[in-house]
Amino acid sequence: MCGIVGAVAQRNVEGILLEGLKRLEYRGYDSAGMAVLSGDGRLQRSRAVGKVAALEACLAAEPMTGHCGIAHTRWATHGRPTEDNAHPHLSGERLAVVHNGIIENHEVLREELVAAGYRFTSQTDTEVVAHLIDRDYRHSQDLLSAVQSSLARLEGAYALAVVHADEPDVVIGARQGSPLVVGVGIDEAFIGSDPLALLQVTDRFIYLQEGDLVRLADGGRIDVYDTSGRTVEREVDTFEHGDGAASKGEYRHFMLKEIHEQPAVIAAALEGRLGDSAVLVESFGPEARALFERVQQIHIVACGTSYHAGLVARYWLERYAGVPVQVEVASEYRYRQVVVPEGTLFVTLSQSGETADTLAALRFAREKGYLASLAICNVPGSSLVRESDLTLMTQAGPEIGVASTKAFTTQLAALMLLTLALGRSHGLDEAIQSELVNALRGLPRLVERVLALDEGIEALSTGFAEKHHALFLGRGAHFPIALEGALKLKEISYIHAEAYPAGELKHGPLALVDSEMPVIAVAPNDELLDKLKSNLQEVRARGGELYVFADEQVSLAEEPGIRVLHLPHVHEALAPLLYTLPLQLLSYHVAVLKGTDVDQPRNLAKSVTVE
Repeated sequence: MCGIVGAVAQRNVEGILLEGLKRLEYRGYDSAGMAVLSGDGRLQRSRAVGKVAALEACLAAEPMTGHCGIAHTRWATHGRPTEDNAHPHLSGERLAVVHNGIIENHEVLREELVAAGYRFTSQTDTEVVAHLIDRDYRHSQDLLSAVQSSLARLEGAYALAVVHADEPDVVIGARQGSPLVVGVGIDEAFIGSDPLALLQVTDRFIYLQEGDLVRLADGGRIDVYDTSGRTVEREVDTFEHGDGAASKGEYRHFMLKEIHEQPAVIAAALEGRLGDSAVLVESFGPEARALFERVQQIHIVACGTSYHAGLVARYWLERYAGVPVQVEVASEYRYRQVVVPEGTLFVTLSQSGETADTLAALRFAREKGYLASLAICNVPGSSLVRESDLTLMTQAGPEIGVASTKAFTTQLAALMLLTLALGRSHGLDEAIQSELVNALRGLPRLVERVLALDEGIEALSTGFAEKHHALFLGRGAHFPIALEGALKLKEISYIHAEAYPAGELKHGPLALVDSEMPVIAVAPNDELLDKLKSNLQEVRARGGELYVFADEQVSLAEEPGIRVLHLPHVHEALAPLLYTLPLQLLSYHVAVLKGTDVDQPRNLAKSVTVE
């Protein structure tokens, strides 16, 4: 979603802020802006609708100079993408604010501030924050205390950065329900909604906790305050991934780079977590072994791609761990009467660990009597990780492309680890455990073999260049993979795509099948293969064009109307992970053919930090 960058430095901050915004472009946005405090006490501001490049052009025409400033990329929640609605928002000519999140009581506060004489120039909820802080500043003449008192009036989720011309070497930051990190420099200090924005200047970060407020000042001074206003010490962490993680390298797009990183990141997700013949249960935390023995049921809650990973895990957990599993869309979960059976483990899945709906579901679940909570996540300092009882990091590294690829497959790898860890506590046969552990060890090599089929998949993509609709089919644990394939295609190529269990064709979707509706199917060599073959014949009988990704041991030949690409044989349990790879590549190549913005598809954001 929106991105924040701020700096108090020994040098001109315009370039630092601009580069930070460029590194946050992956989050999705519709406008960008910057405010810098000049040495002579002026507040300079520049804003532009569209890409950061438009703001860069404005700054090239009218540069800004100063040692303190804030910047922002906005994803619209209140008001259309216009320059007036772009951040930073001012109150008068002295105070500027940037904001991620939503202020839920902004209408009441707006009425109050209008009555007090403030004039609004935007439709946003953020401008309320600027005027509220300005009003408090007029009384206190201290920016820190003005922000503290204003925060007490706000309802909702926010990350804020504030500057005032009267304090030209100070940036105030605050977080409540939206991520914010502090970058620790040498006699300099920075703030950002993501460490990636600041890797140009530091690799040391303080991950602010819920309700924290921070004051950055000249000389690199950093003071953190908790919700009671007391000064607190927060640990400084060194970022684990190199700055190159934010570079495309030799690849045309981040998405393609991240697809090809999957052998390495899957290996990283498994590293140190596999014993000779079983999963090391302690990977989930020192309390995990005793806790897993008490698990009688599992609730998985997630959004989007992570939800699809949870659907796959349901098949694994029920088959190998023998516990019933319920998978929920996070945005729906807390708006119904949830029944929590005794001994239920609450599992959340998130790439960022800051997904608003998933975080809200975790906080809702705390009051419902769950046995414990487990977060499977990619960001160590995220809210989801800090607020869960147990955690397992997916080790995918930064994922820049909006359409998730390596985050999905590492989630699946982590969920198989969970399956085997719970199975170990619930009587899973040791021979089966050993068989699956060995299959996991060989998985990265199989992934490399599938990625080597890229040229053939690119050739298949030409059949989609002029299409407007597509249908994905799968059976069993591969129905969620079909869902994920359809999501990828619609996300980045803007082709309308749907997914169905193949057995449901005759219950409605078959009416859509004709020569203009390509049908994509995944055909692993499992017990449902013969039934799937029958479903494929139903498609051919209606003139549908079939694209089938099949196990190399499956006897399925190409013929007019059927294109087949064979994948290496894989253990049946791990086939869902392997079969998602050609669907990722197919979607990528179709999007390139159609000329869409692969890494930043329209209307979407990487980290969805509002409900």
